[in-house]
Amino acid sequence: MCLLRTLHDLGVWVSQLLPLIQATGITEELYQRTYAFCTRLLTLPTPYCTVALDCAIRLKTETAVPGTLYQRMVIAEQNLTNELYPYQERVFLFVDPELVSASVCSALLLEIEAAHVTPEACMRHVVSHALQAALGEACHAAALHRKLQASSRSVLERYFHAVVAAVEQMASEANPSRAGHLERLEEIYCSLLGPAAAASGHCSGDSLQDRPPNIPLPSPYITFHLWTDQEQLWKELVLFLRPQSQLRLSADLEALDLQGLGRDQDLARVSMLSTDSGIERDLPVGVDELPAPSSPEMQRAGLQRKGGIKKRMWPPDFLIPSSWDGPLGLHQRTGGPSGDGELLPGVSRLHTARVLVLGDDRMLGRLAQAYHRLRKRETQKFCLTPRLSLQLYYIPVLAPEEPTASRQPELGELAAFLGRADPWYESIVNTLCPAIHKLAEMPPCLDTSRTVDPFILDVLTYYVRMGTQPIYFQIYTVKMFSDLSQDPTEDIFLTELKVKIQDSRIPKEGFSPRRRGVTEGPGAELSMCYQKALLSHRPREVTATLRATGLVLKAIPASETEVSGFPHCPPTAAPIMDHTCLNVSVTEVVKSSNLAGRSFSIVTNTFRTSNIQIQSQEQKLLTLSLDKDNRRTFRDVVRFEVGPCPEPRSRAQKSKTSWLSLQGQKEMEMAKAKPKSLLMPINTFSGIVQ
Repeated sequence: MCLLRTLHDLGVWVSQLLPLIQATGITEELYQRTYAFCTRLLTLPTPYCTVALDCAIRLKTETAVPGTLYQRMVIAEQNLTNELYPYQERVFLFVDPELVSASVCSALLLEIEAAHVTPEACMRHVVSHALQAALGEACHAAALHRKLQASSRSVLERYFHAVVAAVEQMASEANPSRAGHLERLEEIYCSLLGPAAAASGHCSGDSLQDRPPNIPLPSPYITFHLWTDQEQLWKELVLFLRPQSQLRLSADLEALDLQGLGRDQDLARVSMLSTDSGIERDLPVGVDELPAPSSPEMQRAGLQRKGGIKKRMWPPDFLIPSSWDGPLGLHQRTGGPSGDGELLPGVSRLHTARVLVLGDDRMLGRLAQAYHRLRKRETQKFCLTPRLSLQLYYIPVLAPEEPTASRQPELGELAAFLGRADPWYESIVNTLCPAIHKLAEMPPCLDTSRTVDPFILDVLTYYVRMGTQPIYFQIYTVKMFSDLSQDPTEDIFLTELKVKIQDSRIPKEGFSPRRRGVTEGPGAELSMCYQKALLSHRPREVTATLRATGLVLKAIPASETEVSGFPHCPPTAAPIMDHTCLNVSVTEVVKSSNLAGRSFSIVTNTFRTSNIQIQSQEQKLLTLSLDKDNRRTFRDVVRFEVGPCPEPRSRAQKSKTSWLSLQGQKEMEMAKAKPKSLLMPINTFSGIVQ
């Protein structure tokens, strides 16, 4: 009971983090108490310790230099230019007009336009917040507000850069001096208001009637896009990077142009073997300036190792393999001074693209297609990964309830899974879906003097700011054969693959005619071979032939999923909440004989697998539908194969793998190893709560 109470307190605390960032009158004693509370939660299992660590890091930064989090958030979200804090973020809101009604799109556009803030207003907020957070009651907030409102753009920019420089310099110091920081901001304050006004503010402060309104935290800069082009995500990300990349990137990085890179056969080795032992004390004299041998620094250096592999500088025409991006692909978290590290020498990820999609499971299928294309492009043109941190968000927008006769299949399975995995996502995001339709259907207000209530925008903003823990979903690839003698058609899916038996018959060679008098029954004869999903992860193939009227492959398990298996096969033992394997439901036709003659009954068998191959043994062909989307339907399929989508690799990596296969038994085993699967991350508040 005490643990549940602690977890509830953590949820309440996370919900109050944004007001804490926005406030300016928080005492240091309150910061210390909340910081101590977060550190005590580090002993809890994931994801609670992860969320607590994130909050503790933010609190420690804010305690050392009050106003840092607000300043950095506004600069990054509003794309304000500053050399000391060059990070920029943008929220890309994608909506498919065929899946989301026009009234919902209009409501979103209205709220986004109403919440737009000019750069001048953002600079005023940053200057005012930094001075009030540092000076406290000594700051004459009303006079400061009036002065900033009357200042020109050039004056605002000058004081804005001065305040940012003071705060960032203080935050970068190992042992910051609060007295020195306070002195610098007092100088800026006196320069802005004048010595007399500043002195009167020290004495009197603000009366209750004279105090200006609280400093708002502007909504992030959001761009609204109707998803009409398959390459639209790639184009928008490139346009987000290009204006700044021409100003900030070095000549070596500019060689990685968006128009294309060097050929794979021209690649040089990325690293070379070092000739030293890797221990600093073994370096020749004069290579580096080392302390005296008897100093403590030299004694500690004797136990430290340098990297045994020295990286070369990147050649201008070098093509970087996509696997260097790490296990998270393009999804890395940035926004802080340290960033994600450097994937290229001297270049940090300064941009964060928060892609937020609205819709149902069909929209997520199209997002998975765009993500796959994006990763595939990066194997040929390595231009986004070293510069950009990509984060994906999803808000379900389902169609209103329809009559039972015309109701479509369940289109919110992935949102329901996210709600079961993360209770915070369920209570904040999933509950927004019915409210969106109600607000969109309300008649417009004729009173233009009234401000728009940004209810939907507030929830979107809270989600993209606080949703930092991703859940990774396996993307599956399907190869479809219309003719076994030709190459297959390939596509990918994220949530579901549905197979139906076509009624029409197409005569094909190789099929023997049935004897007269034999009742075939409904459906078609299918042969399937699949890899059984076991807890031991040992490979076990199962081959079966049966008559079926259809089957469904689901990548997102339902809460009531049960495993029955075929009569001749024991049930699989994969866990119910495992979303890294396929849940296959086969509608099997079972023949039975009695005195009245032959009859057929329908039985649904379910099992779990990581890959499966199915082929029709009759003249009846198959129809495949991907991710519940009628626009992604493939007809006249004889055979199809489904398996985890591999991580895209460049031709250089493939040639390197084939070269390694000739270098002994160990290299051959490595070459035969399974390629890494492609996972698509969707951000939530806490990740998966076991």
